[in-house]
Amino acid sequence: MEPQVLSYLEMCSREGVSLQQGMSFRLGGHYSVILMSVRPNAPYRDVLTDDGTTLIYEGHDIPRTSPSVDPKSVDQPERVSAGSLTQNGKFHKAAQEAKADLRSLELVRVYEKIRSGIWADNGLFELVDSWLEHDGRRNVFKFKLVAIEEEASSGGSTVVRDRGQRRRLIPTPVKLDVWKRDGGKCVVCGATDELHFDHIIPYSRGGTSLAASNIQLLCARHNIAKRDNIE
Repeated sequence: MEPQVLSYLEMCSREGVSLQQGMSFRLGGHYSVILMSVRPNAPYRDVLTDDGTTLIYEGHDIPRTSPSVDPKSVDQPERVSAGSLTQNGKFHKAAQEAKADLRSLELVRVYEKIRSGIWADNGLFELVDSWLEHDGRRNVFKFKLVAIEEEASSGGSTVVRDRGQRRRLIPTPVKLDVWKRDGGKCVVCGATDELHFDHIIPYSRGGTSLAASNIQLLCARHNIAKRDNIE
């Protein structure tokens, strides 16, 4: 699936809740939700690797409850004081249990903030690993997620097409360049809603995800009409 462009309100409406936190375990019933950003001013160090197929996602800090405590100076928590798992702990437990063959890999839908008020649905990932890492000041959680293929079902929801096939993401700088070049509008009809980042030459036919020249903005109607056709 091509990544869809969403406002924050559209993203929350799709998930049926107000997304106030960046990690939400099992929010979607059969999947979890993560909000990511690789922008220079992002609060966490999220990184795309392996040619855009893998996300290394940083866990989340303690809430800021006192002006005298800097959350960036404190180890990221696995449990709250009462003993229950934090979001870090829930994702970490799922990853470690999957590695031990005690459960299947957790499916995670990843939304990316690409600029103020603009998000991209980066699709489904599998949570394949997790670990604690010292960042020079404190211990942080790291989560490894691999992008997988999915497609729209007849009911409008999405289903996994091939859990063994990796999917390459369009890099954030390319998305920003395309958004600016196309003026935030469908290049065919000028629509400003239900937009998608579309590969002009499909990735499945050798088209690149790494160059803005092969990416364009299409509304949902023209994206569906085009599908994998090379125009």
